[in-house]
Amino acid sequence: MENLLSHITTPTDLRKLSENQLPQVANELREFIIDIVSQKEGHLGASLGVIELTVALHYVFDTPNDLLVWDVGHQAYGHKILTERKDIFHKYREIDGISGFPKRSESVYDTFGVGHSSTSISAALGMAIASKINGDLEKQHIAVIGDASIASGMAFEGLNHAGVTDANLLVILNDNAMGIDPSVGALKDYLTAVKEGKNPKANNIIKSLNFDYSGPIDGHDLPKLLSELKRLRNIKGPKFLHIITTKGKGLSYAEENQLQFHAPGKFDKLTGKILKPENENLAPKFQDVFGHTLVELASENKRIVGITPAMPSGSSLKYMMEAFPERAFDVGIAEQHAVTLAAGMATQGLTVFCNIYSTFLQRAYDQVIHDVAIQNLPVIFCLDRAGFVGEDGATHHGLFDIAYMNCIPNMMIYAPLNEIDLRNILYTSSLGLNHPIAIRYPRGKGEIVDWRQPFEEIQIGKIQTLQEGNKIAILSTGTIGNNVSKAITNTGKSENYSHFHVGWIKPLDIEKLATIFANHSTIVTIEEGTINGGLGSIINTFATQNNYKNKIINRGVLDKFIEHGTVKQLFELTHLDQLSLTQLFIDINHD
Repeated sequence: MENLLSHITTPTDLRKLSENQLPQVANELREFIIDIVSQKEGHLGASLGVIELTVALHYVFDTPNDLLVWDVGHQAYGHKILTERKDIFHKYREIDGISGFPKRSESVYDTFGVGHSSTSISAALGMAIASKINGDLEKQHIAVIGDASIASGMAFEGLNHAGVTDANLLVILNDNAMGIDPSVGALKDYLTAVKEGKNPKANNIIKSLNFDYSGPIDGHDLPKLLSELKRLRNIKGPKFLHIITTKGKGLSYAEENQLQFHAPGKFDKLTGKILKPENENLAPKFQDVFGHTLVELASENKRIVGITPAMPSGSSLKYMMEAFPERAFDVGIAEQHAVTLAAGMATQGLTVFCNIYSTFLQRAYDQVIHDVAIQNLPVIFCLDRAGFVGEDGATHHGLFDIAYMNCIPNMMIYAPLNEIDLRNILYTSSLGLNHPIAIRYPRGKGEIVDWRQPFEEIQIGKIQTLQEGNKIAILSTGTIGNNVSKAITNTGKSENYSHFHVGWIKPLDIEKLATIFANHSTIVTIEEGTINGGLGSIINTFATQNNYKNKIINRGVLDKFIEHGTVKQLFELTHLDQLSLTQLFIDINHD
């Protein structure tokens, strides 16, 4: 049988085929994705679940003239392959390759850049209103959103507005009962009842919001999808199509283990066996240090609770959810709710660990300020994925948290040097704080295998001396300090360098800083985060306010967004790798 996908470069090519050829295209597209993702890391299950929908959308609608918006974008691999990127798809998520998410600068078919969830309805509605203002009344606007994403507040805000407009908007609910972890909440229960035929149409939430509702239909039935999309294309105003899909569809082991095959890493496509890297680092992931430590602390303190917005596996709060299900909460994709829920619990004397990825806490900034900081509630924010996250790119890097948290009164900030330091700051925070705290730590593994050491309380607001030297003072914060220590050793002149771990970014150790500035001619700040507003800016401000004239050098992320690549490559790009730091220190020493 002739391979049809090999002849498809654009959706125009797809539309030249007959409808009875489309199932073959879908099968070939699914195999194409499996072949490549099995050899690389990437998001698999979500894209496999919408193969038929992707083919149908590009067949029925006149993309890119009609505007298609994907929510989050984990599911957009098939979309990318059908829209001029098939031949370069194998470079996805690689440095200088295409993004793993839709990205406006990459293709005219990517109408909106995504990476965080629940934005598609608002964006597509904005496009639809703009089309009407521009006099383009025939243009179609389609938002594809999952059942986990639609439970977010922003999605409901978009639905609420769209329902009182005559916008030419089609919202497609891709209902597979999964985000990364299983979907949660009352809305999930409602959708399950709809799928099982237990809710009368008169009780339809979407119809109540003035949408023309249809479904639920089988999202893997191509003829049915084509027929329904053609019908909806000719209906004016806000429309809503509810489709039922299976995450990982077409790959038995991905269907059976949907959580693991959301982003499985490299795997054997025939057996589904996950391929472990050679010489695997035996040290734990920082998320697991958090998760297991929290269980230890919670077993001794019944007032400890944990909260995560839809990331129980990614944050490892799942361990506490298993051990103490009545005290650990997955609130769904609802960062704003997570923060204010934590604030409410804190008013009643609970010790609340609110675990949110650094990049996702940005979505709840108002709540951090108004509901936590102004009231000085001692919520413990655990910011996973601080710093570079690698191949997920600009939407997921946690590079801004020092800057956006440091300016908030009452907020404390701590960046642990390693796993033991993380363990101890979690312990210290559990003993009771007078202020809220943000603890930032990276994605991935550390370096210490034997990390389960007895707890030690960390003194608040003190800089730690890692090494005493006689000429140059290096101030680092967080785990990048390990690269700094190795780079100092590599200079062969360790005695010239002092190294200080600024774990406490706020409150700042003013007395120690004064001593450091008095005893060293040159000060170097190193951080895995943005220099603007970060440690570098903080130290520069300290020097200016106290009229110090020392030479100060800041090394971190400059004022630009960093795209995707391995963490190693991104360290090299930003000159935070050991080799670059070694050369920096040697050059400074020679000045």
